[in-house]
Amino acid sequence: MFTGIITDIGTIRSREDRGDTRLVISTAFDVDSIDLGASIACSGACLTVVDKGRDDGGNWFAIDASAETLACTAPAMWDAGRRLNLERALKVGDELGGHIVTGHVDAVGHIVAVEPAGDSVKLTVETPASLAPHIAPKGSITLDGISLTVNAVEDQADGSAHFTLNIIPHTQEMTTLNEAAPGRPVNLEIDILARYLARMQARAA
Repeated sequence: MFTGIITDIGTIRSREDRGDTRLVISTAFDVDSIDLGASIACSGACLTVVDKGRDDGGNWFAIDASAETLACTAPAMWDAGRRLNLERALKVGDELGGHIVTGHVDAVGHIVAVEPAGDSVKLTVETPASLAPHIAPKGSITLDGISLTVNAVEDQADGSAHFTLNIIPHTQEMTTLNEAAPGRPVNLEIDILARYLARMQARAA
């Protein structure tokens, strides 16, 4: 379980494709405090630490990404050199600064527009039709692992939806959203309450 508050930006050092995909990710986290088998959210995807270490390049940890993980997350996000939003798993007693995030990516959306809004940036993101009913104004959404508040939602004729987010300078600085550009794919996770409500409505239908 996570909160969507990013505490480090890592960089993929290397990628090795075999049965699964082994990724080595640089980090500022103290690897001595990370147990093998621990969960770390990598741009919204909960992954398991299978190795870790420290060398001349700094601290690093390794994860194995399955074919399912690669298929369900944003294209090219696992390439060597890509930057990832990192968050360690929530501990009992930690401050819940964002919202409850599971680290399970529900769908891949796309940034439609990036516009200045004072010192902040307004992002417009397109979500597929499968997620459109579960996104609400002033509700929570996780974008590439970042807990954000939806400003407005506009349903589209094809069943998809466009929703807007306000990205303050601090969030731009502390996350990969300083790389936001039209067309960029992003990992989306809807609010866990919306997921359960959707299941209850489907069963009641």
